[in-house]
Amino acid sequence: MTDTIDRTETAVLDHWVNGAPWAGASVRSGQVFDPALGTVQKHVRFATTEDVGAVVDAASAAWAQWRDASIAKRQSVLFAFRELLNERKEELAEILTAEHGKVLSDARGEIARGMEVVEFACGVGHLTKGAYSENVSTGIDVYTLRQSLGVVGIISPFNFPAMVPLWFFSIALAAGNAVVLKPSEKDPTAANWLAGLLTEAGLPDGVFNVVHGDKEAVDALLDHPDVRAISFVGSTPIAKYVYEKATSAGKRVQALGGAKNHMLVLPDADLDLAADAAVNAGFGSAGERCMAISVVLAVDSVADAFVAKVAERMGGLKVGDGRRGTDMGPLITGQHRDKVASYIDVASADGAAVVVDGRGIEVDGDANGFWLGPTLIDNVPTSSSVYGDEIFGPVLSVVRVSGYEEGLGIINASRYGNGTAIFTNDGGAARRFQREATVGMIGINVPIPVPVAYHSFGGWKASLFGDAKAYGPHGFDFFTAEKAVTSRWLDPSHGGINLGFPQHD
Repeated sequence: MTDTIDRTETAVLDHWVNGAPWAGASVRSGQVFDPALGTVQKHVRFATTEDVGAVVDAASAAWAQWRDASIAKRQSVLFAFRELLNERKEELAEILTAEHGKVLSDARGEIARGMEVVEFACGVGHLTKGAYSENVSTGIDVYTLRQSLGVVGIISPFNFPAMVPLWFFSIALAAGNAVVLKPSEKDPTAANWLAGLLTEAGLPDGVFNVVHGDKEAVDALLDHPDVRAISFVGSTPIAKYVYEKATSAGKRVQALGGAKNHMLVLPDADLDLAADAAVNAGFGSAGERCMAISVVLAVDSVADAFVAKVAERMGGLKVGDGRRGTDMGPLITGQHRDKVASYIDVASADGAAVVVDGRGIEVDGDANGFWLGPTLIDNVPTSSSVYGDEIFGPVLSVVRVSGYEEGLGIINASRYGNGTAIFTNDGGAARRFQREATVGMIGINVPIPVPVAYHSFGGWKASLFGDAKAYGPHGFDFFTAEKAVTSRWLDPSHGGINLGFPQHD
């Protein structure tokens, strides 16, 4: 919802430019809710195209100096930032819970996974080394250099307002780029908090900036000629839009899209382990994760027992305000909650069985919060939108299959290819699955296979647009440009003219 700013109503979150809050010229703003209370806690400014241009100009001016900073200087800033973040992570976790709604333990986990990438980026000296080939031809050497791109834009989603920005900007800054971050307008405060911490860590003003807004701000970043690259995480339709628009403007793009992650449970699986995994991966963060398990493919012979075990575990989950020690919090907005809940009626109409209905549950929290409890739906047909759509909420679907082959076929037929998992005690089946599943990230008895920081995160098919995944080796490849230098230093006695094409001796 877009409003005109009225400072007498609530606090207003400004942009962050040149090391300080900045209002810009726009009078438009958006509401920021506390999802557990259902109330507006602040407004956030929405930038105009001109505002974004001013921010990019500031970043461009700062990059001219930051790119020449030594590797040791960049590392010192990142090390200091990591220490400050570790000391004050509880403060950030409280911000995440207040604006996103995830429980505090989940917020702490998000920060920890983001910090892994900060620590990885501190190894910039090793990770940006080039290669050297001596005497490729008589007296001629060839070597490569890795250099920063310039100003890069990051467009991050509401579900991980700290972790996803940390995934991208840690590496971008380490590589010598200047950054303009456009966080989700639904939970924007974490971005400014991180910006302030970077300034405290010694990052020069203008190297990291935050611009808030909606589609106008996004399009301004995608179109601006001085923004060299775009990193994005969000739904598949928007990822495709970002990729097409930004690449048409000549930018480098990594756009991570949506998902419909499957978990295949074979008859020999440990059903208690599999049921725990399904509940944890299906309902953590209220299912608002691109790596959530939203579909379980249960082999017929164990499906009844598996569904019973999942339902039993769901009965013990405590839903409520994430600041009260609950297991699952609210959804991000009332509108999103209503959309997710609507799929329960669709499931019934399509012939599925609603085993656990999360609507109307008792919660440990304010009645006005955006609540929807964990929901379990069995016998979901693959023709149903409950199966096909990325619901992005606490709805776990069970599709019954005859065996490994049918389950694999369903996974590979999906238009998404972000993550998948298999639960089995058969090493041969697991090895075959990791080779045959057309998905970017595979879990074997692991429900959310998010790679550690020194590997890279990203899917296949409609879950990733562009060639570069997030963080890991792909991260430094994405945020640097390679130069090849062919060098000859002549001996003083050498001379002569040869107009022919250079050849190897």
